[in-house]
Amino acid sequence: MAIYRFRVTFEDYEDIYRDIDMPSRSTFLELHQEIHKSTGYPEDASSSFYVSNDQWKKGTEVALQPSARKIGEGILLMENIRLSKFIDDPHQKFYYIYNFDRPYDFHVELIKILKEEDGKVYPALFKVVGQAPRHLAAASFPAADVVDDDEEDDFVDAVTEEYGVDEEDDFDTVDEEEEGGEEESQKFGGEEGY
Repeated sequence: MAIYRFRVTFEDYEDIYRDIDMPSRSTFLELHQEIHKSTGYPEDASSSFYVSNDQWKKGTEVALQPSARKIGEGILLMENIRLSKFIDDPHQKFYYIYNFDRPYDFHVELIKILKEEDGKVYPALFKVVGQAPRHLAAASFPAADVVDDDEEDDFVDAVTEEYGVDEEDDFDTVDEEEEGGEEESQKFGGEEGY
């Protein structure tokens, strides 16, 4: 059996990557799971692989937890599609978007096709370079970013009290003063040659 070695690179951190060995009969779901074992990120977020060209242009989508609309359109599901179905090139590329609620992008490139080694367990993490960015770990706690209307009102009240802004009219006044200031400076600039 053939073994695909994929290099999974963090798009915004090109010096951080994982090399993962996957059996050719593996599904996209298994690759998704291995990527997240190697990064420590939760694997249950809605995500998609896109078959890509050399410029990382997104083509056919293979999804995990797609929307009802995409399911109705017949989208391919990670658990049903083997990697080998889309390996047409010895350097095949897949653009991978993890967690559509807080998207994070990866480049997944086939870098080598190997023969299965006797006694070795696959999938296997072959190489780790760099530590996975920590800011994404917050994606597993989306509730921390949710602000209800009462909290937002409390925040606005605190800001207006602290900075002495009482009404929205105060903001309009500032804009009008700035506009008037521009007219004055143009007037003086014209007269005095500034």
